[in-house]
Amino acid sequence: MSVPVGDSGRVRADDLKTLSLVDVFEPLSLEEIGRINWRHLTTHVERGEIFYTPMDLGETLFILLKGRIRLYKKSPEGRELTLAVVQSGTLFGEMALTGQRLRNSYAEGMEPSEVAALCRADLERLIMEKPRVGLQMVHLLSGRLAAYEERLEGLGLKEVPARLAGTLLHLVHEEGVRGPEGYKISTRYTHQELASMIGSNREAVTRAIATLRERGVIETRRRYVHARDLGCLEKATEDSFYHR
Repeated sequence: MSVPVGDSGRVRADDLKTLSLVDVFEPLSLEEIGRINWRHLTTHVERGEIFYTPMDLGETLFILLKGRIRLYKKSPEGRELTLAVVQSGTLFGEMALTGQRLRNSYAEGMEPSEVAALCRADLERLIMEKPRVGLQMVHLLSGRLAAYEERLEGLGLKEVPARLAGTLLHLVHEEGVRGPEGYKISTRYTHQELASMIGSNREAVTRAIATLRERGVIETRRRYVHARDLGCLEKATEDSFYHR
């Protein structure tokens, strides 16, 4: 891993701009962000590289400046469950303050990525000095808690097609590109990757995708998922949609 910083030892201008777009740091000026004690700004992560494992200890706040990161757990049998796919400008880490813990988890690059890190003590100091940052953290936690509760409900109560539709709807909102024929998820997710997101297996996801295609909910072109009507996709997140 490399740790490139500006020649003067200051945070690079492009990194400052990215950090300023992170919700939690919106109350801060570029100068205030630049004075934060950033560690390893930035660390480069290659596609497929695991940069955090259950062996790593300590409470650290990570900010994804560029790329995508997958957070996942492994069962004793080696089965993987994706906890989240982190997009650029997102906070994550082993810290109670983020509402997203990495204990017993892995963090892996899904594409070449740049990650910044901040220790808990520095974050707590920042919240004491800038209470508005703390308020932004509260909003972040509330949103994540609601998303986790919704996902937990789906994993425990819904059938695979409905769970998959819910994940696809989330991905459309996160990274969908709107075109003349609807929305396209900008990443080519494999059936195995989708299975790890909904607590299922590749074969069940393959069948669920076929079901969603047959009912006109989605289309797949060159391994990209397309959705013409988000209303239809939202209806497909309920089991009752498949028993009409």
